[in-house]
Amino acid sequence: MWKIGSVEIRNPFVAAPLAGISNPVYREIMHEYGACLVVSEMISDKALHYHNARTFDMCAVSTKEHPVSLQLFGNDPATMAEASAYLTEHTDCDIIDINMGCPVPKVIKAKSGSYLMAHPDEAYAVIKAVVDHTDRPVTVKMRAGWDKDHINCTEIAQLAEKAGASAIAVHGRTKTQGYTGHAVNQYIKMVKDAVSIPVIGNGDIKTPEDAKRMMAETNCDAIMIGRGLLGRPYFLKELNAAWNGTEYAEPTYEERLVHCYDYAKRLCAYEGEYSGVPMMRGMAGWYLAGMPYAARYKSRLSQVNTLQEIQDILNEYKEQLDK
Repeated sequence: MWKIGSVEIRNPFVAAPLAGISNPVYREIMHEYGACLVVSEMISDKALHYHNARTFDMCAVSTKEHPVSLQLFGNDPATMAEASAYLTEHTDCDIIDINMGCPVPKVIKAKSGSYLMAHPDEAYAVIKAVVDHTDRPVTVKMRAGWDKDHINCTEIAQLAEKAGASAIAVHGRTKTQGYTGHAVNQYIKMVKDAVSIPVIGNGDIKTPEDAKRMMAETNCDAIMIGRGLLGRPYFLKELNAAWNGTEYAEPTYEERLVHCYDYAKRLCAYEGEYSGVPMMRGMAGWYLAGMPYAARYKSRLSQVNTLQEIQDILNEYKEQLDK
């Protein structure tokens, strides 16, 4: 058991925010499989300021996903303060997170995400504004730095702690790396050694051995998994089993198809079939990754228009596997 502020966290495995994916359905499922904390996709401070209806919807929190963190991105202390106050007053989130790690060009162009890593004074002002306008713990998700010649994660982490942040998540890549190359655990260790608040390590966690290595090399308090959970929420069960020294059984191919359809059904129930099915076109392929004959079924699932089509294709796939 560990804490972020006053929020008790039951194990060290956090489900990372994933743009376009980490809605309440995804977050509930991650909790069901063993995540100790889930984080929403990025919520724009400006969109909240201008009362964007879709963005208000993104702030929804279900009763089955606690503890949950809602993640803000922006660079203006005034609108970030306003967004912080909005989440505090109008949502049941347990934690507010600030995105300072996204390397996507349109986010950088908006002077948000990893842009703030290169502008420490602006980063401090944003963090302080969010902390000062909420009674919830505030966390910061960051990268190692802008590029290999500007590794300033310890400086930013210390500023975050000074501004009142309750925990820090560090992705061991730089902004310029994006999602290429490899995450460097040493950068996470540097942050852990530099601050007294909890540190969450992030990057390249695909096996229990990766998780054990990161914790051993960095002494971090927890591990955040993002792309490693796509189509394999059961990886959280495997991580918890390894952590607790208990038995773990890999799901069968048939069970993976059941997981896939369960996600599709719940996604359509939440988003509506019109929106849920297109969202599932890409996700379905992750559930089938590495399975026999997967390519032909992934291709068909990427073109579906109804939930019934998804069910029919998965049933046909099951029959193929049973032969």
